[in-house]
Amino acid sequence: MNLSILFSAPYRKITRDGLWDNNVVLTQNLALCPLLAVTGTATNGLGMGLATMAVMLASNGAVSVSRHLIPSEIRIPIFVLLIAALVTLVDIFLNAWMHELHKVLGLFIPLIVTNCVILGRAEAFASKQPVLPSMWDGLMMGAGFTVVMVILGGVREVTSAGTLFSNASVLLGEGFSFLETVIIPEYKGFLLTALPPGGFIVLGFLVAAKRLLDKKVKTVQHQPVAEIIAEPVINGGEL
Repeated sequence: MNLSILFSAPYRKITRDGLWDNNVVLTQNLALCPLLAVTGTATNGLGMGLATMAVMLASNGAVSVSRHLIPSEIRIPIFVLLIAALVTLVDIFLNAWMHELHKVLGLFIPLIVTNCVILGRAEAFASKQPVLPSMWDGLMMGAGFTVVMVILGGVREVTSAGTLFSNASVLLGEGFSFLETVIIPEYKGFLLTALPPGGFIVLGFLVAAKRLLDKKVKTVQHQPVAEIIAEPVINGGEL
């Protein structure tokens, strides 16, 4: 496969949509149940995000491959069955190889089946596109979700316990031990951010920050070139 195709305009748009413009959480405000339930630490967020990303990648590929074989009248039930089968495989894998993480995430792994984002991407994108773009869309949407999970979990963990990626070596394996960091030694913690209301508060700040940044970028893009050039001179007091 020619990897340069991933830098073409259509693939760049898919990447930007998944990571930023159409982010699962910050833009669509979807998948909030697992987002708020398991992001007490960055480690939990990373584990749940990677599991969801794996399902999205595989489900988009499976739907795209079989899109010409599935009758349109029953496509939704078949999509759900495909997603359920993939979630079951991920659940078995985590239970076998990352048992401690599996115990922490618990019921939320099987509930990936009900994640409307996965079914939505299968219906809106994978069922109409070739395999490679569909899998790339699943990967980028999953990556965008994972990034938000890790950021939210990291903020909540630092403010509540003063650590970052605590127990990463236990939950994810010894290879992740380098992530374990103590940010604030002997920190007593801020209980609110460890509780569900704290998750809503931090998420609200993240959504607000994204919208403010989008607004700022849009303003700069629409600002006339002459104003952009002249503005530093005016601010410098030379005019």
